[in-house]
Amino acid sequence: MTQMLSVEPSIWVCPKENALEEAHLFLERHKIKYILAQFVDLHGGIKSKAAPVHCLKSLTTSGAGFAGAAILGFDMTPQDPEYLMVADLKTLTLLPWLPGYACIRGTGMVADTPYPLDPRNVLAAQTAKLKEQGLRFMTGLEPELYLLKRDENGKVVPFDSTDTLAKPAYDYQGITRNAKFLEQMYEALSCVGLKVYQIDHEDANGQFEMNFDFDEALKSADNIQFFKMAAKEVANNMGAICSFLPKLSSTTTGNGMHMHCSLVDEADNNIFHDASDPSGMGLSKTAYQFIAGIIEHAPALTALLCPSVNSYKRLVLGTPGSPSWAPVFIAYGDNNRSAMVRIPYGRIEIRIGDGSMNPYLATAAVIAAGMDGIARNLEAPEAHAVNFYDLSKAQLEELNVSCLPKNLSEALDALENDTFFEHALGQRLISSFIRLKRQEWTEYHHVVSDWEVNRYLTFY
Repeated sequence: MTQMLSVEPSIWVCPKENALEEAHLFLERHKIKYILAQFVDLHGGIKSKAAPVHCLKSLTTSGAGFAGAAILGFDMTPQDPEYLMVADLKTLTLLPWLPGYACIRGTGMVADTPYPLDPRNVLAAQTAKLKEQGLRFMTGLEPELYLLKRDENGKVVPFDSTDTLAKPAYDYQGITRNAKFLEQMYEALSCVGLKVYQIDHEDANGQFEMNFDFDEALKSADNIQFFKMAAKEVANNMGAICSFLPKLSSTTTGNGMHMHCSLVDEADNNIFHDASDPSGMGLSKTAYQFIAGIIEHAPALTALLCPSVNSYKRLVLGTPGSPSWAPVFIAYGDNNRSAMVRIPYGRIEIRIGDGSMNPYLATAAVIAAGMDGIARNLEAPEAHAVNFYDLSKAQLEELNVSCLPKNLSEALDALENDTFFEHALGQRLISSFIRLKRQEWTEYHHVVSDWEVNRYLTFY
């Protein structure tokens, strides 16, 4: 098994002066030989080129070159200029599970201009707009995952064969019997400065959640990509499969990616918080306007936070835990986990996102939608503490609460019809996203499933 790096000081903090020289010393100290220059495609898939460590300067100046036409969703052709990932030294990160390697991210450039279909650029553009207003968007993303293996028949099952409880949430054996994976994950995250504060076995067999501190939106999205790399590689080194699939089966709780949000000013004050809020939720007028923007654009937003066919097997009506905790109701409320927006107090939690979402696009879309609510002075609907799962269709209509799209096609229709996102994130980006996802939807419908064969083989 690959040995982890020590949890001793392995954290790169980019200095204001002599940054390149200091970076080389840092890499030399940790015996780094190669740097993975990384970016993500429209799906959020991590793409890389390995460069010898002596090429660090060129990565930060001319960048690493890629054929853009080979990248999903980048809408480039063979005759287009090269896509260049120009590295940002602040993103330099060791790969603790792979001694001798580090990774780095940055700005995707085409023809000397930040490429508008690069998802990280899209989020960077949104955070830059906030910075002009003296604001920063802080997010805490909560990744859930399955730790799996294939049995002797090739069936995908929990990695821990004793993980068979009907209600395994928070089961102590789920922690202790998977301690090897969880400890190595903790070491990998801690090694690069991510402060883990909670680890638990989730509601499904083989499902876990590991939470680490919030950060500025762009850094949080980078951190999630690092988390996914770490989880997959640590699992692979153990002979396991780590999956962020939104829904493994019809009876399995899905993998969410909840997003906790707050907006802070230049003095680090959380401007979503107001202790005098008469509702007791600790929200400011600005926070309610932000929520109103999220509610206003919720159907279209779903396409970007739940971007796979499989996502909508998670977004189903039913009692929490049987089969899903995922909310399908366009509403918000004080600590209400049956609503798409939950208020833990003084901040906002958006609960619809899942493990398949591209964190850069999803966060950019949330910022855009929420800030639209602020810019237009939208008024949030009434908050509800009721369990929406218990209500009839008539009762939901009486509360003026509707449901999220039922499948990817409906979500794409909503995104296509809500032209706000074309203006906010870029018409070419949204068009490319919709085209890519329409193709996915079509391919899905061409597949004959086991359910269909079992149902109809001798039925007619």
